[in-house]
Amino acid sequence: MLIRRRLLLSLVFCLLITGLVAFGPTKQPARSADNTSFQTGETLQYKVHYGLINAADATIELDNNLHRINDRPCYRATVTGRTIGSFDYFLRIRDTWRSYIDTSSIQPRRFFRNIEENNYRKRETVDFDRLRDVANVESYKKDKNDVKRGTFKVPDNVQDIVSGFYYLRTLNYDLRRPGEVIRVQGFFDEEMLPMDVIYKGRETVSTRAGTIRAIRLVPKMPKNKLFKGENAVSVYLSDDQNKVPVLIQADMLVGAVKVDLYKYKGLRNRLNMVAQN
Repeated sequence: MLIRRRLLLSLVFCLLITGLVAFGPTKQPARSADNTSFQTGETLQYKVHYGLINAADATIELDNNLHRINDRPCYRATVTGRTIGSFDYFLRIRDTWRSYIDTSSIQPRRFFRNIEENNYRKRETVDFDRLRDVANVESYKKDKNDVKRGTFKVPDNVQDIVSGFYYLRTLNYDLRRPGEVIRVQGFFDEEMLPMDVIYKGRETVSTRAGTIRAIRLVPKMPKNKLFKGENAVSVYLSDDQNKVPVLIQADMLVGAVKVDLYKYKGLRNRLNMVAQN
């Protein structure tokens, strides 16, 4: 049951882990990111497959309206994941992850997650203080009166796991060479989460949404009992201005996992589909 639990968590949130690609600390506390890739109202829907089995659904969406956090206009980005079918019978997951992302810097101002996995519960809120470079964390599990609080030092321009996904989409991959290694810095679960990512170049991939020209990224996985080697995960972004994650493939010790885009709406730009004869 422990192996199955770890497997399902990876299935549902493999999408989120990719959000940590290609960002790192800088020495400019007031970064400005040029966003021509997404807009309010965008919704991306995915099917998570374990072998031939549909294991879970995942949705990533931007609210139709902007929100204000600390007097800054922010996108409200929400990621939801839920198991389906026979997987839902053995391990019921209903998770929500949310980030309030500054529209100018594409940095998080606030991060929230609500975890429901069988009998396990956790609620967490992280407020990022950009003036002091700290993250203020408040969380509790089943007992709302048993609140845990902490303050953690973070680098300038650190991302949470959801906002990093959107910052990833603002980067210009035309400036990168295949084989280039990108150092990652992110804050998650009360600690810094470092990772190296390799830019592999361009490929064409087949998804449930169609055949799409894509950018391939490979995060180096730490040695563990779940993934098969350090290059076990490939992340494919649409090779256009959207840079939408269209496909994620993972080779695991207990089988293959695929996270597949099947429906989308509200894209800012046209998706780079391959014309079918």
